[in-house]
Amino acid sequence: MVPGGKNRPVQEFLNVLIYRPLAHLVVRLLLPTPVRPHHLVLLHTGLVLVAALLIARGGGDLVAALLLQLKTVLDNADGQLARLRKEESELGRYLDSGMDLLGNAALFLAFYLREGEGGLVLLGFLVFTLTQAWDFNLEYLYRKARNEPFRPQVQDPPSFWLRLFRGLYALAYAPQDWLVRSLEEGLCRWLRLDPLRFWDELAVASVVNFGLTTHLFFMGLFLALGQIRAYLLFLLLLPVYLVGVYVWRIRRSIPSPRSGP
Repeated sequence: MVPGGKNRPVQEFLNVLIYRPLAHLVVRLLLPTPVRPHHLVLLHTGLVLVAALLIARGGGDLVAALLLQLKTVLDNADGQLARLRKEESELGRYLDSGMDLLGNAALFLAFYLREGEGGLVLLGFLVFTLTQAWDFNLEYLYRKARNEPFRPQVQDPPSFWLRLFRGLYALAYAPQDWLVRSLEEGLCRWLRLDPLRFWDELAVASVVNFGLTTHLFFMGLFLALGQIRAYLLFLLLLPVYLVGVYVWRIRRSIPSPRSGP
């Protein structure tokens, strides 16, 4: 694993193959400088907002696609830099989540301004957001089933900015976390599934590539091809995949009947 990389039971394929190694090159350049992780967060959020503006105006889709890939590199770099410098913070976690929400909303607003079709764009945004929530929360449930800590828990002194971004997380992300965990844990209890199998490495692997890295890669690919509407329709295929994954996960997690004496 790249030094400073996030420790996960299963890694997002494109992160391991492309973005995390590139991010590490950036981090090596930044380690001796005064650049802080939150500077990178603000920078890559700015890149997404510029990309959204280019999409909305039209004529700059290829540049927007490249900016989104650069955003992913810097998004990986801010976490690596924080871990290598021992600068992980509660505010940093909430700031990163809040800025991602701002950038994602701006991108889908740009799709609406460019293409219209508000219903299709809204459905695409919901799928885009909820599939990332599944990726995040399946790792949480994997670790909970094994009594493992879920990522470093750090607490910052109270501040205005911490309250602001913590509140934003509670408003935008906490309901998604509750929805995914309630559905997953409810199914596990109701069907009496084996939790260590229902939330094992294969289960995590089945959704690990719904992270923001993969989403932005495909968004960039469709943008480069000039196919925004096709991208939105592509997003609507993901729930079909999730339903299939659920059937597979449930069937493989039903405990075997006990053998007789």
